[in-house]
Amino acid sequence: MFKYVLKRIALMLVVFMIITSICFILVKLLPTTEATQFGKDMAIIEQRREQLGYNKPLMEQYWIFIQKTLIGGDWGVSERMYLGQDVWEVFIDKLPATMLVNTYTMLIAVPIGLLLGIYAALKKNKWQDHLISTGVMVFISVPSYIYAFLVQYLLCFKFPIFPMQMLPGDDYFTWEMFVSLVPAIISLGFGTIAGLARYTRAELCEVLTSEYMLLARTKGLTRGQATVRHALRNSMVPIFPMIMGEFIGIIGGSLIIEQIFGIPGVGPLYIKSITSLDYNFYMLLNCFYTAIGLVAGIVVDLSYGFVDPRIRMGER
Repeated sequence: MFKYVLKRIALMLVVFMIITSICFILVKLLPTTEATQFGKDMAIIEQRREQLGYNKPLMEQYWIFIQKTLIGGDWGVSERMYLGQDVWEVFIDKLPATMLVNTYTMLIAVPIGLLLGIYAALKKNKWQDHLISTGVMVFISVPSYIYAFLVQYLLCFKFPIFPMQMLPGDDYFTWEMFVSLVPAIISLGFGTIAGLARYTRAELCEVLTSEYMLLARTKGLTRGQATVRHALRNSMVPIFPMIMGEFIGIIGGSLIIEQIFGIPGVGPLYIKSITSLDYNFYMLLNCFYTAIGLVAGIVVDLSYGFVDPRIRMGER
């Protein structure tokens, strides 16, 4: 197990460096804005560019990037969006809003998705199952930003129950702030609920038709007792690791949702860094999302072994 973990971490670092290197080279091939165009902030921009080796050969710039950025944590300053401000400080300031809306979404969507999947499996091939399965296919097929526009129109405009945009300020843990986040939570939650419901139904249906469930019934357990004691426990083994994958996926999917609902998080920052050619922000955010995806893959794989002791990672 320990060797397997070390191997996966080593492979993760290799993949991370390959993706980061490709992005770095592509960014360096793009034109750079002259420092003279930044007015009073020209001196700051020139100083930080000198530290990051902008005037040196590409391979030397790459080595400086690894030393100062990936190892030293100096990601430079913003050259477009937050002129002259430290990129890392702005990123840390924006991160709580993104994590908050995604955490709220998971706390609400995961129980609903599990309950719908369990209910559909228990009502297999009945009208309840057909209704849930049809809804699941619809919600999985439609992109989350379509839901966002529908939610805005119905719940924020036609029936103004919620505000159109997130409330300004950083007082995130108030009731008013939560209410302003509800449209974004609903828009993000549809896909998560549908994915979990479909996966839970499939796993539970397979377990309910297994031989040991028949044996449990013949020993005198009722259908409800056999389902709770045996079927649910075994069907949850592949589902719990999937929840971690859903959390990571929803962070990536919230890029557009944050932009639509005016959430001052990392998502709009990433989009603006691309459109405004703010390369330092782009590199930081690209590394952030890449690292999250790779770490999530390892956590999901290892969690199988912790959830089910019968699974041994790295065994032949």
